[in-house]
Amino acid sequence: MGLEGKYKLPFKLNNPDLLHNESFVHGKWVKSKSGKTFEVVDPGTGEAWVECPTNDASDVDEAVKSSHECFESYRKISPRARAQMLFKWDTLIRENKEDIATILVYETGKPRAEAYGEIDYSTGFTWWFAGEAERIQGTVFTPALPDRRVFTIKQPLGVAAALVPWNFPIAMILRKAGAALAAGCTMIVKPSPETPITVLALAYLADKAGFPRGALNVLTTDLDKTPELSEALCRHPLVKKVSFTGSTRVGKLIAKICSDSLKKVTLELGGNCPVLIFDDANLDQALGQIFALKYRHAGQACITANRVYVQSGIFDKFLEKWNAETKKLVVGHGADKSTTMGPVTTPRGIEKALALVEDAKSKGATIHMGGNKISKNGGYFFEPTVITGVKPDMDIAKEEIFAPVCTFIKFETEDEAIKVANDTSMGLASYCFTKNVDRMWRLFENLEAGMIGLNTGNSSAAESPFGGIKQSGYGKESGKDVAVNEYLITKTGTFTLEGQS
Repeated sequence: MGLEGKYKLPFKLNNPDLLHNESFVHGKWVKSKSGKTFEVVDPGTGEAWVECPTNDASDVDEAVKSSHECFESYRKISPRARAQMLFKWDTLIRENKEDIATILVYETGKPRAEAYGEIDYSTGFTWWFAGEAERIQGTVFTPALPDRRVFTIKQPLGVAAALVPWNFPIAMILRKAGAALAAGCTMIVKPSPETPITVLALAYLADKAGFPRGALNVLTTDLDKTPELSEALCRHPLVKKVSFTGSTRVGKLIAKICSDSLKKVTLELGGNCPVLIFDDANLDQALGQIFALKYRHAGQACITANRVYVQSGIFDKFLEKWNAETKKLVVGHGADKSTTMGPVTTPRGIEKALALVEDAKSKGATIHMGGNKISKNGGYFFEPTVITGVKPDMDIAKEEIFAPVCTFIKFETEDEAIKVANDTSMGLASYCFTKNVDRMWRLFENLEAGMIGLNTGNSSAAESPFGGIKQSGYGKESGKDVAVNEYLITKTGTFTLEGQS
Protein backbone atom coordinates (compact mmCIF):
# COMPACT_ATOMS: atom_id res chain seq x y z
CA MET A 1 0.00 0.00 0.00
CA GLY A 2 2.95 2.35 0.39
CA LEU A 3 2.03 3.97 3.72
CA GLU A 4 5.72 3.78 4.67
CA GLY A 5 5.08 4.36 8.36
CA LYS A 6 4.59 8.08 7.76
CA TYR A 7 1.14 8.12 9.33
CA LYS A 8 -0.44 6.43 12.31
CA LEU A 9 -3.58 4.64 11.18
CA PRO A 10 -6.36 5.62 13.65
CA PHE A 11 -8.26 2.35 13.19
CA LYS A 12 -7.85 -1.37 12.48
CA LEU A 13 -9.59 -3.29 9.73
CA ASN A 14 -10.72 -6.90 9.80
CA ASN A 15 -9.61 -7.13 6.16
CA PRO A 16 -6.47 -4.95 5.77
CA ASP A 17 -6.40 -5.75 2.02
CA LEU A 18 -9.25 -3.27 1.60
CA LEU A 19 -7.02 -0.32 2.41
CA HIS A 20 -5.34 1.18 -0.65
CA ASN A 21 -3.97 4.68 -1.14
CA GLU A 22 -2.86 4.67 -4.78
CA SER A 23 -4.90 5.29 -7.92
CA PHE A 24 -6.36 2.22 -9.64
CA VAL A 25 -5.80 1.93 -13.39
CA HIS A 26 -6.22 -1.24 -15.46
CA GLY A 27 -6.15 -3.50 -12.43
CA LYS A 28 -2.98 -1.95 -10.95
CA TRP A 29 -2.25 0.43 -8.10
CA VAL A 30 -0.36 3.40 -9.52
CA LYS A 31 1.23 6.65 -8.40
CA SER A 32 0.77 9.96 -10.21
CA LYS A 33 3.24 10.77 -13.01
CA SER A 34 4.35 13.83 -11.02
CA GLY A 35 4.95 11.71 -7.91
CA LYS A 36 3.04 14.28 -5.88
CA THR A 37 0.61 13.30 -3.11
CA PHE A 38 -2.00 14.92 -0.88
CA GLU A 39 -3.21 14.10 2.61
CA VAL A 40 -6.56 12.70 3.68
CA VAL A 41 -7.78 14.16 6.98
CA ASP A 42 -10.04 12.81 9.73
CA PRO A 43 -12.69 15.57 10.15
CA GLY A 44 -13.17 14.50 13.78
CA THR A 45 -9.60 15.41 14.73
CA GLY A 46 -8.27 17.51 11.86
CA GLU A 47 -5.33 15.10 11.58
CA ALA A 48 -4.05 13.48 8.38
CA TRP A 49 -3.92 9.67 8.40
CA VAL A 50 -3.01 8.71 4.82
CA GLU A 51 -1.90 10.23 1.52
CA CYS A 52 -2.95 9.59 -2.08
CA PRO A 53 -1.58 10.46 -5.54
CA THR A 54 -2.18 13.95 -6.86
CA ASN A 55 -3.13 12.98 -10.40
CA ASP A 56 -3.31 15.72 -13.02
CA ALA A 57 -4.08 16.05 -16.73
CA SER A 58 -0.95 14.06 -17.66
CA ASP A 59 -2.43 10.95 -16.00
CA VAL A 60 -5.72 11.03 -17.89
CA ASP A 61 -4.86 9.62 -21.32
CA GLU A 62 -3.50 6.33 -19.98
CA ALA A 63 -6.53 5.80 -17.76
CA VAL A 64 -9.02 6.63 -20.52
CA LYS A 65 -7.28 4.36 -23.02
CA SER A 66 -7.43 1.56 -20.46
CA SER A 67 -11.17 2.12 -20.03
CA HIS A 68 -11.72 2.27 -23.80
CA GLU A 69 -9.72 -0.91 -24.40
CA CYS A 70 -11.83 -2.65 -21.76
CA PHE A 71 -15.05 -1.24 -23.23
CA GLU A 72 -14.38 -2.80 -26.63
CA SER A 73 -14.67 -6.26 -25.09
CA TYR A 74 -16.91 -5.54 -22.06
CA ARG A 75 -19.69 -4.19 -24.27
CA LYS A 76 -19.95 -7.58 -26.01
CA ILE A 77 -20.33 -9.81 -22.97
CA SER A 78 -23.83 -10.96 -22.11
CA PRO A 79 -26.11 -8.94 -19.83
CA ARG A 80 -26.33 -12.04 -17.60
CA ALA A 81 -22.54 -11.98 -17.11
CA ARG A 82 -22.62 -8.27 -16.27
CA ALA A 83 -25.44 -8.92 -13.80
CA GLN A 84 -23.46 -11.69 -12.12
CA MET A 85 -20.46 -9.38 -11.67
CA LEU A 86 -22.70 -6.71 -10.14
CA PHE A 87 -24.25 -9.30 -7.78
CA LYS A 88 -20.78 -10.47 -6.75
CA TRP A 89 -19.66 -6.88 -6.15
CA ASP A 90 -22.79 -6.33 -4.08
CA THR A 91 -22.02 -9.44 -2.00
CA LEU A 92 -18.41 -8.40 -1.36
CA ILE A 93 -19.42 -4.91 -0.26
CA ARG A 94 -21.96 -6.34 2.18
CA GLU A 95 -19.39 -8.84 3.51
CA ASN A 96 -16.95 -5.99 4.18
CA LYS A 97 -19.57 -3.66 5.65
CA GLU A 98 -17.81 -3.18 9.01
CA ASP A 99 -14.50 -2.14 7.45
CA ILE A 100 -16.04 0.08 4.79
CA ALA A 101 -18.07 1.81 7.51
CA THR A 102 -14.87 2.42 9.48
CA ILE A 103 -13.12 4.05 6.51
CA LEU A 104 -16.23 6.13 5.81
CA VAL A 105 -16.33 7.43 9.39
CA TYR A 106 -12.70 8.57 9.24
CA GLU A 107 -13.08 10.24 5.83
CA THR A 108 -16.48 11.93 6.09
CA GLY A 109 -16.86 12.26 9.87
CA LYS A 110 -20.38 10.80 9.88
CA PRO A 111 -21.37 8.66 12.89
CA ARG A 112 -20.98 4.91 12.51
CA ALA A 113 -24.75 4.34 12.49
CA GLU A 114 -25.00 6.70 9.51
CA ALA A 115 -22.10 4.92 7.81
CA TYR A 116 -24.02 1.65 8.09
CA GLY A 117 -27.06 3.44 6.73
CA GLU A 118 -25.15 4.70 3.71
CA ILE A 119 -23.83 1.22 2.92
CA ASP A 120 -27.32 -0.31 3.20
CA TYR A 121 -28.72 2.43 0.96
CA SER A 122 -25.83 2.16 -1.51
CA THR A 123 -25.95 -1.60 -1.98
CA GLY A 124 -29.53 -1.05 -3.07
CA PHE A 125 -27.96 0.30 -6.27
CA THR A 126 -25.70 -2.68 -6.97
CA TRP A 127 -28.62 -5.02 -6.34
CA TRP A 128 -31.02 -2.96 -8.45
CA PHE A 129 -28.71 -2.47 -11.44
CA ALA A 130 -27.76 -6.14 -11.47
CA GLY A 131 -31.44 -6.72 -12.21
CA GLU A 132 -31.61 -3.87 -14.73
CA ALA A 133 -28.71 -5.29 -16.79
CA GLU A 134 -30.90 -8.06 -18.23
CA ARG A 135 -33.89 -5.82 -18.89
CA ILE A 136 -32.33 -3.57 -21.55
CA GLN A 137 -34.50 -4.19 -24.59
CA GLY A 138 -35.21 -2.71 -28.01
CA THR A 139 -38.41 -2.70 -30.06
CA VAL A 140 -39.80 -3.87 -33.39
CA PHE A 141 -42.91 -2.51 -35.09
CA THR A 142 -44.66 -1.97 -38.43
CA PRO A 143 -44.63 1.70 -39.52
CA ALA A 144 -47.03 3.53 -41.88
CA LEU A 145 -45.51 1.92 -44.97
CA PRO A 146 -46.77 -1.69 -44.91
CA ASP A 147 -43.68 -3.29 -46.48
CA ARG A 148 -41.34 -1.92 -43.82
CA ARG A 149 -40.35 -2.99 -40.35
CA VAL A 150 -38.58 -0.72 -37.85
CA PHE A 151 -36.24 -2.03 -35.15
CA THR A 152 -34.55 -0.22 -32.28
CA ILE A 153 -31.61 -1.57 -30.30
CA LYS A 154 -29.98 -0.13 -27.20
CA GLN A 155 -26.17 -0.03 -27.08
CA PRO A 156 -23.72 1.25 -24.44
CA LEU A 157 -22.29 4.72 -25.02
CA GLY A 158 -18.64 4.00 -24.23
CA VAL A 159 -16.29 5.28 -21.54
CA ALA A 160 -18.04 7.32 -18.84
CA ALA A 161 -16.45 9.65 -16.30
CA ALA A 162 -17.91 10.13 -12.81
CA LEU A 163 -17.01 13.25 -10.84
CA VAL A 164 -18.30 12.75 -7.32
CA PRO A 165 -18.57 14.64 -4.01
CA TRP A 166 -17.51 13.65 -0.50
CA ASN A 167 -20.80 13.59 1.39
CA PHE A 168 -22.02 10.15 0.22
CA PRO A 169 -19.02 8.63 -1.59
CA ILE A 170 -20.30 5.02 -1.59
CA ALA A 171 -23.79 5.94 -2.74
CA MET A 172 -22.50 8.25 -5.48
CA ILE A 173 -20.15 5.63 -6.91
CA LEU A 174 -22.53 2.69 -6.76
CA ARG A 175 -25.39 4.75 -8.22
CA LYS A 176 -23.30 5.91 -11.19
CA ALA A 177 -21.05 2.89 -11.73
CA GLY A 178 -23.92 0.45 -11.16
CA ALA A 179 -25.90 1.97 -14.03
CA ALA A 180 -22.86 2.32 -16.31
CA LEU A 181 -21.61 -1.23 -15.77
CA ALA A 182 -25.10 -2.68 -16.17
CA ALA A 183 -25.42 -0.86 -19.50
CA GLY A 184 -22.09 -2.21 -20.76
CA CYS A 185 -20.10 1.00 -20.30
CA THR A 186 -16.81 1.34 -18.46
CA MET A 187 -16.15 4.13 -15.99
CA ILE A 188 -13.37 6.35 -14.65
CA VAL A 189 -14.05 7.82 -11.22
CA LYS A 190 -12.52 11.00 -9.85
CA PRO A 191 -13.38 10.88 -6.14
CA SER A 192 -13.43 13.94 -3.94
CA PRO A 193 -10.08 14.76 -2.26
CA GLU A 194 -11.79 14.19 1.10
CA THR A 195 -12.93 10.61 0.43
CA PRO A 196 -10.61 8.73 -1.96
CA ILE A 197 -9.93 5.73 0.30
CA THR A 198 -13.59 4.66 0.44
CA VAL A 199 -13.78 4.76 -3.37
CA LEU A 200 -10.51 2.85 -3.79
CA ALA A 201 -11.85 0.13 -1.48
CA LEU A 202 -14.90 -0.19 -3.75
CA ALA A 203 -12.62 -0.42 -6.82
CA TYR A 204 -10.62 -3.17 -5.11
CA LEU A 205 -13.83 -5.13 -4.48
CA ALA A 206 -15.03 -4.57 -8.08
CA ASP A 207 -11.77 -6.15 -9.24
CA LYS A 208 -12.33 -9.07 -6.86
CA ALA A 209 -15.88 -9.42 -8.21
CA GLY A 210 -14.50 -10.22 -11.63
CA PHE A 211 -14.95 -6.99 -13.56
CA PRO A 212 -12.28 -6.89 -16.29
CA ARG A 213 -9.27 -4.61 -15.97
CA GLY A 214 -10.18 -1.07 -16.96
CA ALA A 215 -13.91 -1.49 -16.28
CA LEU A 216 -13.62 0.74 -13.20
CA ASN A 217 -10.58 3.00 -12.95
CA VAL A 218 -10.02 5.55 -10.17
CA LEU A 219 -7.86 8.69 -10.35
CA THR A 220 -7.38 10.57 -7.07
CA THR A 221 -6.29 14.16 -6.75
CA ASP A 222 -6.23 17.14 -4.41
CA LEU A 223 -8.42 20.26 -4.39
CA ASP A 224 -5.98 22.33 -6.46
CA LYS A 225 -5.68 19.78 -9.27
CA THR A 226 -9.37 18.79 -9.29
CA PRO A 227 -10.36 21.35 -12.00
CA GLU A 228 -7.43 20.33 -14.26
CA LEU A 229 -8.03 16.60 -13.89
CA SER A 230 -11.80 16.95 -14.31
CA GLU A 231 -11.48 19.12 -17.41
CA ALA A 232 -9.01 16.70 -19.00
CA LEU A 233 -11.50 13.86 -18.45
CA CYS A 234 -14.37 15.93 -19.87
CA ARG A 235 -12.36 16.89 -22.95
CA HIS A 236 -10.87 13.49 -23.77
CA PRO A 237 -12.33 12.33 -27.11
CA LEU A 238 -12.75 8.73 -25.89
CA VAL A 239 -14.92 9.81 -22.93
CA LYS A 240 -18.52 9.73 -24.19
CA LYS A 241 -20.47 10.53 -21.04
CA VAL A 242 -19.89 12.58 -17.88
CA SER A 243 -21.91 12.22 -14.68
CA PHE A 244 -21.35 14.94 -12.09
CA THR A 245 -22.75 15.47 -8.62
CA GLY A 246 -21.85 18.75 -6.95
CA SER A 247 -22.47 22.48 -7.01
CA THR A 248 -24.49 24.28 -9.67
CA ARG A 249 -21.53 26.59 -10.35
CA VAL A 250 -19.21 23.70 -11.25
CA GLY A 251 -22.01 21.84 -13.04
CA LYS A 252 -22.42 24.75 -15.44
CA LEU A 253 -18.68 24.72 -16.19
CA ILE A 254 -18.79 20.97 -16.90
CA ALA A 255 -21.82 21.40 -19.19
CA LYS A 256 -19.95 24.11 -21.13
CA ILE A 257 -16.81 22.00 -21.51
CA CYS A 258 -18.76 18.92 -22.59
CA SER A 259 -20.80 20.94 -25.08
CA ASP A 260 -17.64 21.42 -27.19
CA SER A 261 -17.78 17.75 -28.18
CA LEU A 262 -21.53 17.24 -27.46
CA LYS A 263 -20.86 14.68 -24.76
CA LYS A 264 -23.86 13.31 -22.91
CA VAL A 265 -23.99 14.80 -19.40
CA THR A 266 -25.97 14.00 -16.26
CA LEU A 267 -25.91 16.76 -13.65
CA GLU A 268 -27.12 16.36 -10.07
CA LEU A 269 -26.51 19.82 -8.64
CA GLY A 270 -27.27 21.97 -5.63
CA GLY A 271 -30.51 22.08 -3.71
CA ASN A 272 -32.34 24.69 -1.69
CA CYS A 273 -35.05 22.30 -0.59
CA PRO A 274 -38.17 23.66 1.11
CA VAL A 275 -40.40 21.82 3.59
CA LEU A 276 -44.06 22.84 3.96
CA ILE A 277 -45.78 21.75 7.18
CA PHE A 278 -49.51 22.55 7.37
CA ASP A 279 -51.77 22.92 10.41
CA ASP A 280 -53.41 19.55 9.74
CA ALA A 281 -50.13 17.61 9.55
CA ASN A 282 -49.25 14.84 11.98
CA LEU A 283 -46.63 16.82 13.89
CA ASP A 284 -44.80 13.77 15.21
CA GLN A 285 -44.61 12.30 11.71
CA ALA A 286 -43.33 15.59 10.26
CA LEU A 287 -40.83 16.03 13.07
CA GLY A 288 -39.46 12.49 12.80
CA GLN A 289 -39.08 12.64 9.03
CA ILE A 290 -37.58 16.12 8.76
CA PHE A 291 -35.35 15.89 11.85
CA ALA A 292 -33.65 12.79 10.42
CA LEU A 293 -33.36 14.47 7.03
CA LYS A 294 -31.94 17.73 8.40
CA TYR A 295 -29.29 16.51 10.81
CA ARG A 296 -28.12 13.47 8.85
CA HIS A 297 -24.41 13.93 8.11
CA ALA A 298 -24.55 17.27 9.94
CA GLY A 299 -26.85 18.74 7.30
CA GLN A 300 -24.48 17.94 4.44
CA ALA A 301 -26.84 16.45 1.85
CA CYS A 302 -28.13 18.02 -1.35
CA ILE A 303 -31.69 16.87 -0.59
CA THR A 304 -31.65 18.00 3.05
CA ALA A 305 -34.27 20.35 4.51
CA ASN A 306 -32.91 23.80 3.74
CA ARG A 307 -35.95 26.01 4.50
CA VAL A 308 -38.75 24.80 6.80
CA TYR A 309 -42.06 26.63 6.34
CA VAL A 310 -44.57 25.96 9.15
CA GLN A 311 -48.19 27.19 9.11
CA SER A 312 -48.93 29.77 11.79
CA GLY A 313 -51.44 27.63 13.72
CA ILE A 314 -48.79 25.08 14.71
CA PHE A 315 -45.61 27.14 14.37
CA ASP A 316 -44.84 27.64 18.06
CA LYS A 317 -45.75 24.07 19.01
CA PHE A 318 -43.65 22.55 16.23
CA LEU A 319 -40.67 24.79 17.02
CA GLU A 320 -40.86 23.78 20.69
CA LYS A 321 -40.86 20.08 19.77
CA TRP A 322 -37.96 20.60 17.33
CA ASN A 323 -35.83 22.44 19.87
CA ALA A 324 -36.44 19.72 22.46
CA GLU A 325 -35.22 17.06 20.01
CA THR A 326 -32.25 19.16 18.90
CA LYS A 327 -31.04 19.45 22.51
CA LYS A 328 -30.75 15.65 22.63
CA LEU A 329 -28.18 15.53 19.81
CA VAL A 330 -24.71 14.39 20.91
CA VAL A 331 -21.98 15.97 18.79
CA GLY A 332 -18.69 14.10 18.61
CA HIS A 333 -16.31 11.91 16.62
CA GLY A 334 -18.12 9.50 14.32
CA ALA A 335 -16.33 6.53 15.86
CA ASP A 336 -17.68 7.34 19.36
CA LYS A 337 -20.72 5.13 20.04
CA SER A 338 -22.54 7.92 21.89
CA THR A 339 -22.27 10.35 18.93
CA THR A 340 -25.51 11.11 17.08
CA MET A 341 -24.11 13.95 14.95
CA GLY A 342 -20.55 14.11 13.65
CA PRO A 343 -18.43 17.00 12.39
CA VAL A 344 -18.84 18.74 9.07
CA THR A 345 -16.34 17.26 6.62
CA THR A 346 -14.24 20.31 5.74
CA PRO A 347 -13.03 23.50 7.46
CA ARG A 348 -14.80 25.37 4.62
CA GLY A 349 -18.08 24.02 5.97
CA ILE A 350 -17.46 25.67 9.34
CA GLU A 351 -16.53 28.99 7.72
CA LYS A 352 -19.66 29.02 5.56
CA ALA A 353 -21.96 28.12 8.45
CA LEU A 354 -20.50 30.89 10.61
CA ALA A 355 -20.87 33.42 7.79
CA LEU A 356 -24.51 32.46 7.15
CA VAL A 357 -25.41 32.68 10.85
CA GLU A 358 -23.66 36.02 11.31
CA ASP A 359 -25.37 37.48 8.23
CA ALA A 360 -28.78 36.31 9.48
CA LYS A 361 -28.11 37.66 12.97
CA SER A 362 -27.01 41.05 11.63
CA LYS A 363 -30.26 41.32 9.63
CA GLY A 364 -32.52 40.58 12.59
CA ALA A 365 -32.92 36.79 12.74
CA THR A 366 -33.37 35.05 16.09
CA ILE A 367 -30.87 32.32 17.01
CA HIS A 368 -32.74 29.92 19.30
CA MET A 369 -29.78 27.62 19.86
CA GLY A 370 -26.32 26.98 18.49
CA GLY A 371 -24.69 29.15 15.86
CA ASN A 372 -21.12 28.53 16.95
CA LYS A 373 -18.12 26.38 16.16
CA ILE A 374 -17.35 23.72 18.77
CA SER A 375 -13.69 23.39 19.76
CA LYS A 376 -13.20 19.67 20.31
CA ASN A 377 -10.07 17.62 19.63
CA GLY A 378 -9.19 19.70 16.56
CA GLY A 379 -12.26 18.47 14.66
CA TYR A 380 -14.61 20.46 12.41
CA PHE A 381 -17.60 20.59 14.75
CA PHE A 382 -20.54 23.00 14.58
CA GLU A 383 -23.43 23.34 17.00
CA PRO A 384 -26.87 22.17 15.87
CA THR A 385 -28.48 25.52 15.15
CA VAL A 386 -32.09 26.72 15.04
CA ILE A 387 -33.01 30.10 13.52
CA THR A 388 -36.33 31.96 13.10
CA GLY A 389 -37.19 35.42 11.79
CA VAL A 390 -35.55 34.60 8.45
CA LYS A 391 -36.14 37.25 5.76
CA PRO A 392 -35.69 36.91 1.97
CA ASP A 393 -32.67 39.27 1.95
CA MET A 394 -30.65 36.97 4.24
CA ASP A 395 -27.99 34.75 2.65
CA ILE A 396 -29.35 31.79 4.60
CA ALA A 397 -32.70 32.13 2.79
CA LYS A 398 -31.07 31.95 -0.65
CA GLU A 399 -28.07 29.61 -0.35
CA GLU A 400 -27.65 25.90 0.19
CA ILE A 401 -26.60 25.70 3.85
CA PHE A 402 -24.78 22.33 3.95
CA ALA A 403 -24.36 22.47 7.73
CA PRO A 404 -26.46 21.61 10.81
CA VAL A 405 -28.31 24.93 10.64
CA CYS A 406 -32.12 24.82 10.45
CA THR A 407 -34.32 27.80 9.57
CA PHE A 408 -38.04 28.02 10.41
CA ILE A 409 -40.35 30.44 8.58
CA LYS A 410 -44.01 31.06 9.38
CA PHE A 411 -46.67 31.07 6.65
CA GLU A 412 -50.45 31.58 6.52
CA THR A 413 -51.89 30.17 3.26
CA GLU A 414 -51.19 27.36 0.81
CA ASP A 415 -50.72 29.75 -2.11
CA GLU A 416 -48.24 31.82 -0.11
CA ALA A 417 -46.29 28.70 0.88
CA ILE A 418 -46.05 27.43 -2.69
CA LYS A 419 -44.90 30.82 -3.93
CA VAL A 420 -42.06 31.15 -1.40
CA ALA A 421 -41.08 27.49 -1.74
CA ASN A 422 -40.67 27.89 -5.51
CA ASP A 423 -38.87 31.24 -5.21
CA THR A 424 -35.44 29.76 -5.89
CA SER A 425 -33.35 28.92 -8.93
CA MET A 426 -32.98 25.37 -7.57
CA GLY A 427 -35.41 22.49 -8.01
CA LEU A 428 -33.98 19.31 -6.55
CA ALA A 429 -36.44 18.21 -3.85
CA SER A 430 -39.39 19.63 -1.92
CA TYR A 431 -41.31 18.18 1.02
CA CYS A 432 -44.85 18.70 2.29
CA PHE A 433 -46.82 17.46 5.28
CA THR A 434 -50.62 17.55 5.30
CA LYS A 435 -53.50 15.11 5.78
CA ASN A 436 -55.66 16.90 3.17
CA VAL A 437 -55.47 14.64 0.12
CA ASP A 438 -56.56 17.36 -2.35
CA ARG A 439 -53.91 19.73 -1.04
CA MET A 440 -51.34 16.96 -1.17
CA TRP A 441 -52.03 16.42 -4.86
CA ARG A 442 -51.97 20.18 -5.59
CA LEU A 443 -48.59 20.43 -3.87
CA PHE A 444 -47.27 17.45 -5.85
CA GLU A 445 -48.21 19.21 -9.08
CA ASN A 446 -47.33 22.79 -8.10
CA LEU A 447 -44.04 22.50 -6.21
CA GLU A 448 -41.16 23.04 -8.63
CA ALA A 449 -38.74 20.21 -7.91
CA GLY A 450 -37.74 16.92 -9.46
CA MET A 451 -38.61 14.96 -6.31
CA ILE A 452 -41.48 15.64 -3.91
CA GLY A 453 -41.68 14.06 -0.46
CA LEU A 454 -45.37 13.61 0.42
CA ASN A 455 -45.52 13.16 4.22
CA THR A 456 -42.04 11.75 3.62
CA GLY A 457 -38.51 12.94 4.37
CA ASN A 458 -35.65 11.17 2.62
CA SER A 459 -37.25 9.30 -0.28
CA SER A 460 -34.11 8.41 -2.24
CA ALA A 461 -33.90 4.73 -3.19
CA ALA A 462 -32.43 2.65 -6.00
CA GLU A 463 -35.84 1.97 -7.53
CA SER A 464 -36.88 5.64 -7.43
CA PRO A 465 -35.73 8.08 -10.18
CA PHE A 466 -33.41 10.70 -8.66
CA GLY A 467 -32.82 14.09 -10.24
CA GLY A 468 -33.77 17.75 -10.24
CA ILE A 469 -35.14 20.49 -12.47
CA LYS A 470 -34.25 24.17 -12.97
CA GLN A 471 -30.65 24.81 -11.87
CA SER A 472 -30.48 21.59 -9.87
CA GLY A 473 -29.48 19.83 -13.09
CA TYR A 474 -30.82 17.36 -15.61
CA GLY A 475 -30.88 13.63 -16.21
CA LYS A 476 -31.97 10.93 -13.79
CA GLU A 477 -30.04 8.52 -11.63
CA SER A 478 -31.55 5.30 -10.22
CA GLY A 479 -35.07 4.18 -11.05
CA LYS A 480 -36.44 1.70 -13.58
CA ASP A 481 -35.09 2.12 -17.12
CA VAL A 482 -34.30 5.84 -16.83
CA ALA A 483 -30.92 5.54 -15.06
CA VAL A 484 -29.52 2.87 -17.39
CA ASN A 485 -30.81 4.84 -20.41
CA GLU A 486 -28.40 7.65 -19.45
CA TYR A 487 -25.59 5.26 -20.51
CA LEU A 488 -27.22 3.94 -23.71
CA ILE A 489 -27.77 5.07 -27.27
CA THR A 490 -30.82 4.01 -29.27
CA LYS A 491 -30.06 2.84 -32.80
CA THR A 492 -32.88 2.56 -35.36
CA GLY A 493 -32.93 0.02 -38.17
CA THR A 494 -35.43 0.14 -41.04
CA PHE A 495 -35.98 -3.02 -43.12
CA THR A 496 -37.93 -3.32 -46.37
CA LEU A 497 -39.72 -6.66 -46.62
CA GLU A 498 -40.63 -8.38 -49.92
CA GLY A 499 -43.27 -11.04 -50.46
CA GLN A 500 -45.44 -10.09 -47.47
CA SER A 501 -48.08 -7.78 -48.88
